[in-house]
Amino acid sequence: MTDTPKPVALINIVGLTADMLDERMPRLRSFASSCSSRTLTPVLPALTCSVQSSMLTGVLPEEHGIVGNGWYERDQAEIRFWKQSNHLVQAEKVWETARRRAPGLTVANCFWWYAMHASTDIAITPRPMYPADGRKIPDIYTTPPELRDILQASLGQFPLFNFWGPTANIASSQWIAESARMVHDQYAPDLLMVYLPHLDYDLQRFGPDDPRCDRAMSEIDEVAGNLIERLHADGRRVIIVSEYGIGPVRNAVFPNRILRKAGLLNCREEMGRELLDPGGSTAFAVADHQIAHVYVQDPARHEEVAALFDSTDGIATVLMAESRKQAGLDHPRAGDLVLLSEQDHWFTWDYWLDDSRAPDYARTIDIHRKPGYDPRELLFAPGWAGSTPRLMFKLLARKLGQRTIMDAISLDTQRVGGSHGLTGDGTGGIIIQEDGDNLPDSVPCTAVRDIVLSTLFR
Repeated sequence: MTDTPKPVALINIVGLTADMLDERMPRLRSFASSCSSRTLTPVLPALTCSVQSSMLTGVLPEEHGIVGNGWYERDQAEIRFWKQSNHLVQAEKVWETARRRAPGLTVANCFWWYAMHASTDIAITPRPMYPADGRKIPDIYTTPPELRDILQASLGQFPLFNFWGPTANIASSQWIAESARMVHDQYAPDLLMVYLPHLDYDLQRFGPDDPRCDRAMSEIDEVAGNLIERLHADGRRVIIVSEYGIGPVRNAVFPNRILRKAGLLNCREEMGRELLDPGGSTAFAVADHQIAHVYVQDPARHEEVAALFDSTDGIATVLMAESRKQAGLDHPRAGDLVLLSEQDHWFTWDYWLDDSRAPDYARTIDIHRKPGYDPRELLFAPGWAGSTPRLMFKLLARKLGQRTIMDAISLDTQRVGGSHGLTGDGTGGIIIQEDGDNLPDSVPCTAVRDIVLSTLFR
């Protein structure tokens, strides 16, 4: 005998924290007042891919293998970020567990990460086209494939350039919410998962205490409020989660420059520019917000490399061996050392010692080529470099078939206002659950899996 699931929506409003539920977010505040709200404690690292995977599997990164938004592939000697295949997640997902109780259970994933080739019935995820002429054309990948044309015929082309980069704004979250509404209406999945990224942008650009973030809070409140109202009208229960809180930062730490000055990091010169050679380096760091994975080719040199960072300003902790294991990061994809920043710092991937020698993509939006996460991509460079006339001229040149570099991003690390990745006080997100009175004061994000299951089969 199988159980009959009740329809549930799991909505991820990234960056949402309890202190935002005031006059800036009246609709979410109203929803939360009728539910149970608790702090949702992230795993280490408190990063999108890691926390989402822990929510959906109920286990730590050492088990599911998602140790960050990117990592070093040791066998290929390549650093890769923002990969999309669900096969990378090495643990059972919540819907797979649920199907043992209800084999016909249906699931839709609207923009949670690792949506491609998952065992869900429906999936929507960004998937730009990259023609040979150098253009990047907004597009999506969907399951079933025909959903791609249905959505874009109704909602317009997915606004990729409003999903990430200096023009990222509410348009992308609005599109995602509308796509989720259409999926709800057309397919009525038992579990509907929705990812709304809007708060991530201004909280990182300006910092959470900057009044310029108030508008973003009001905007996502309207989008999320409309979606919740629509889903509730059809009897779907809603769980709101947030992966982490974003804290203010004042500057970056440069672990790769430290390693290079110590003679441990090697670069390859191409046309007067320097490119990191991870496979040819004794040690290098993969920077990811407030965490950095340091890969060391020779295990005998772990202590030597760790000593370089022990007294570095902006670095709070160096995890290795047993401490790395205790942190839940004992996985082959993780760095041999793991650096944690001070609360008011973040890690940059920069390895060059002269800005004129930086790779040509350093000043562009290039999330796949850069060997580390780069929040500066949310900000146009000041002056002529990031000006509208200059960018319009470059866009026109591309339309005329000319190759040109969209180098509109600054290398200035001090312009970034907020970051995340750490755990501890002030780093948690939030969970808002109907009928969740039995929740503890602080809920680990790994508990989301069981909360979803209990809501499906209430």
